[in-house]
Amino acid sequence: MVSPAATVETRRRIVDAAARRALLVTLGKTTVEEIAAEAGVSRATVYRWFPGGREEIVAALVDSQLDAFFSDLASHVRDAPDFERLLVRGLMRAHAGMVDHRLLQRVLDVEPELVLPELQRRSRSLVGDIADFLRPYLTTTELADDLDVDEACRYLARLTLSFIGNPGSWDLTDEAETTRLVRTQFLAGLVRRP
Repeated sequence: MVSPAATVETRRRIVDAAARRALLVTLGKTTVEEIAAEAGVSRATVYRWFPGGREEIVAALVDSQLDAFFSDLASHVRDAPDFERLLVRGLMRAHAGMVDHRLLQRVLDVEPELVLPELQRRSRSLVGDIADFLRPYLTTTELADDLDVDEACRYLARLTLSFIGNPGSWDLTDEAETTRLVRTQFLAGLVRRP
């Protein structure tokens, strides 16, 4: 009998193999057979884990990359001294991580039609996940009167996702400018100012 850990490892190997193929060739030109060979498993094993074939593998790849990205981000901002610093650190780290993410940049450059629908699919759950992460930090901040904390968290989550990928004219590599962005666009109207 195969252990649960071994089966999870097999699934991870298949997803990692798809990531390597995306960097070497493209996902669009990669067959399930090539992913299986790269993972060191049979074609039947790939279909056992991913009955939907390549499209399902792409979805799992996007999920795994996003999970790793946001896990790293959460670790990076956890010890922020206050909510404003948490947002500044988070925006700077997330933007840098996205710009430096070789796999994401390659897929967006070469075959955005494969990854953009998957990113869109995950965007709603990401807003909820980010809002849930922000909630305990926001509740320790002195908020404006009659502010709905859940609504504020969802607003901040959507704004964060928007700016990570497209900061517009804001330089998210500059801490002073990112701080200005957070104060004027993220927290204005949400927190009570002296």
